[in-house]
Amino acid sequence: MIRVIKANKSFNGVKVLDNVSTDFEEGKTNLVIGRSGSGKTVLLKSVVGLLELDGGEIWYDRIRFDALDFKKRKSIRKDIGMLFQGSALFDSMTAEENVMFKLNMFTSMSQTDKQKRVDYCLDRVNIRNANKMLPSELSGGMRKRVAIARAIVLNPHYLFCDEPNSGLDPKTAILIDNLIKNITEEFKMTTIVNTHDMNSVMEIGEKIVFIAGGKKYWEGTNSEILKSDCKTLNDFIFASKLAQQLKR
Repeated sequence: MIRVIKANKSFNGVKVLDNVSTDFEEGKTNLVIGRSGSGKTVLLKSVVGLLELDGGEIWYDRIRFDALDFKKRKSIRKDIGMLFQGSALFDSMTAEENVMFKLNMFTSMSQTDKQKRVDYCLDRVNIRNANKMLPSELSGGMRKRVAIARAIVLNPHYLFCDEPNSGLDPKTAILIDNLIKNITEEFKMTTIVNTHDMNSVMEIGEKIVFIAGGKKYWEGTNSEILKSDCKTLNDFIFASKLAQQLKR
């Protein structure tokens, strides 16, 4: 479990996170939702340690992460998998080389064992016969799958996904959502997904945190969200559904 306690962050005097507290649960897909500029990306970066909080606490199980120095944080970061919005694959590396990158960096495994692990992860995300292909030769959905394989190659305890459906067609987006959910359950990870996609919310949102203007306005499950009496949340849901309808 990851626990956030009274997280505060400001830039140039503008408060971006305002006393945000929540728990992200192990073995579940935890979604952080909100409009662009709501603070959800700053929250994610703060939890990972890419940004330092002005105040508050970040706990990974029983370890207070924000109080650790850079060297001590490294041991936890080995247990973190990241799926970036644009996949962030290395253009000059093949699919299998991208996945193997973290094994080369963090392990002393033999080349044979590394290859077996890469093959397993690519197969797990349903990428076959594309090991030697460059990112430019892959579709958007395939690039996302390779990025997920890279994220899980070290068998992480925590998985962070920033807008994983960005740029994908609705059918592929659903496949990526289901893949993230299934992998979360299989590896018993604590997964945090930043999204504004209401389809993702309803499909895989086991724990949902809604942020607006840097404040947490609501949290609950996907079975509870449509029954909420939070006007700010309901306005967001209406706007999200309208935007999706206009895209069709």
